[in-house]
Amino acid sequence: MSEFTEPMLNPIEPIYFNRERSLLEFNRRVLAQAKNPDVPLLERLKFLCISCSNMDEFFEVRLASVIELTKDSAARTQPDNMRPDDAVTMLTQVAHEVVKDQYHTLNHILIPALEKENIRFIRRNHWNDKQKEWIRNFFLESLKPVLSPMGLDPSHPFPKILNKSLNFIVSLEGKDAFGRSNGLAIVQVPRSLPRIVKLPIEATEGENDFVFLSSILHSNVANLFPGMTVTGCYQFRVTRNTNLFIDEEEVDDIMSALQGELYGRHYGDAIRLEVADNCPPAMVEYLLDRFKLDETALYQVNGPVNLHRLDAVPSMVNRPDLLFPPYLPKALTPSKSGKNPFRLFTRKKQQTNMFEQINRKDILLHHPYDSFAPVIDFLNQASKDPDVLAIRMTLYRTGEKSAIIDALVRAANNGKEVTAVVELRARFDEDNNIQQATRLQDAGVHVVYGVVGYKTHAKMILVVRREDNKLRHYVHLGTGNYHHITTRFYTDFGLFTCRPAIGRDVTKIFQQLTSLGNTNDLEVVLQSPFTLHSGMLEKIAREAENARQGLPARIIAKMNGLQEKGIIDALYQASQAGVQIDLIVRGICSLVPGVEGLSENIRVRSIIGRFLEHHRVYYFENHGQAPELYCSSADWMRRNLLARVETGFPILDPDCFQQVFTEGLAIYLDDTTSAWELQSDGYYKLHEPQEDEAIFNAQLALIEKYSPQTES
Repeated sequence: MSEFTEPMLNPIEPIYFNRERSLLEFNRRVLAQAKNPDVPLLERLKFLCISCSNMDEFFEVRLASVIELTKDSAARTQPDNMRPDDAVTMLTQVAHEVVKDQYHTLNHILIPALEKENIRFIRRNHWNDKQKEWIRNFFLESLKPVLSPMGLDPSHPFPKILNKSLNFIVSLEGKDAFGRSNGLAIVQVPRSLPRIVKLPIEATEGENDFVFLSSILHSNVANLFPGMTVTGCYQFRVTRNTNLFIDEEEVDDIMSALQGELYGRHYGDAIRLEVADNCPPAMVEYLLDRFKLDETALYQVNGPVNLHRLDAVPSMVNRPDLLFPPYLPKALTPSKSGKNPFRLFTRKKQQTNMFEQINRKDILLHHPYDSFAPVIDFLNQASKDPDVLAIRMTLYRTGEKSAIIDALVRAANNGKEVTAVVELRARFDEDNNIQQATRLQDAGVHVVYGVVGYKTHAKMILVVRREDNKLRHYVHLGTGNYHHITTRFYTDFGLFTCRPAIGRDVTKIFQQLTSLGNTNDLEVVLQSPFTLHSGMLEKIAREAENARQGLPARIIAKMNGLQEKGIIDALYQASQAGVQIDLIVRGICSLVPGVEGLSENIRVRSIIGRFLEHHRVYYFENHGQAPELYCSSADWMRRNLLARVETGFPILDPDCFQQVFTEGLAIYLDDTTSAWELQSDGYYKLHEPQEDEAIFNAQLALIEKYSPQTES
């Protein structure tokens, strides 16, 4: 019986995996990459860091949300219908297992392997005299001036501890200059300080010798308390609830309200306490009491309390042989070839008139294999083109120093009518989005913040251009963010088109977002929260009906997460009707596959590799008519389908259709090396090639396909 669900009386009744537990299982798969000897060593260290960052977000957001539910005795988690108290108990137990595995991976797998490559993390008890001297001087010159130790007494109460910050609790004997002898102090370490320090060549024998900042402070902490005796020094870190709450119905200015909430995010309720494993029980109890936590929230660790900060190491060592070979995305240029004449990728820098190319044929980009540059070129050309009248765009995550923002500002300065729908509530990007929105407003861009109660997650650009005394709509629709950094390692599709129906639909969606009109009668694009959910349900039901009639029926879907109960139930019904269903779900999956009488025709796999699988693609065989293929900004999650503004756009060009089907779906079903298959008990099993199976890695195949030697 799965640990995810309560015992079932009837095995054919719908069953579901707990969403948050499924997220933890995803993180196990990420952590498994840190142990994979086929992955370059420094990349394995990166995977460990990613798993730690994921766990931070799990505590800050997901577990914090379930804990909030425990305040309501009638609340249940969705879709598995667990009591929140039971869910917290289960999730805490699994989280402890994952964290324990992370430190075991660091201490017993990665550190020994790195040491064999002469990349060493030198512990305090192994420092020689030369290293001790350099480290002491480094502490006195670079650390001590920015540290503010705080003794604890009635006039110095326990300080506010910043979310995920590095801190030390220090036990002392003796009296200070004022005769105080409370015996405890807190040392808070500024985030500006590096958590790992590379020793210079004059202080050590190795070229890549490192020491942890926590070790440096621990060995020199007595310098912060002159005249007193340090009897103990122990690192700790607290993870807090970072969920923001804004009653959008009650505020007049979302930006101002959000700015006020962002400060409070750093000091939300404590969710987890990480403490050095040698910290005495009395001190541990003291910290738990300060943060109002019980022992289940305690994580005693053997190593730095924030492993994520080890992600600085790969850039601090010159060892390209321990990294993935560099991959340079291809740039779009016109082709002189006879086949597929408007889509050839070369590395030559050649200006392409984007409007001419899109006018002749839809263009599909597959990131990160294709460069993101054509999207920026599209906006840059639109910003300068005298025939372009208006540019409208949604912005969810853009990153700092964004060329996208530069292009929109330039367009406004050139007299274009520019509208930006900026989603201020993109989690952990709120502050940057506020800054970018302010910059756009200052340039004269019309900035709106979407719809009250619905995050705007759709990825859309609309350019209105005058051609031959008519207005033509040029559109870019994507599955991923307009973010110049994530496009280098997130897999996503982006479609350029000037098909009239799509142009009209996107125009209507922008009208929804910027005005108060009711314009949801779209022609070909599906949209959340109106038609995307119902449209997917209808297409799943159609496949089920075809199967009942003995006709071929097939569903293949790729997404980041699957949790929406209505979709899951429809898939269960389709499976029972005989539809063959393949789901490629990177992260959360609440659907239970392979249950006889319920889901025996459903297979679920998760691809974990060099790039983060991010595109959402939905294929329906539609027997008797043309198969349907949609790309989308939306996962099959309740929030995406019912509580956000999202798009699902059809791939209508035959060449683009074949490319999306092959590169977005089929190739992942053929993967025999990086595919994890979900079992009916909720655990994932790494696919092991059978004797008659070829060794095939989807991401490596795509890299090879897009590499220079394959150009023609």
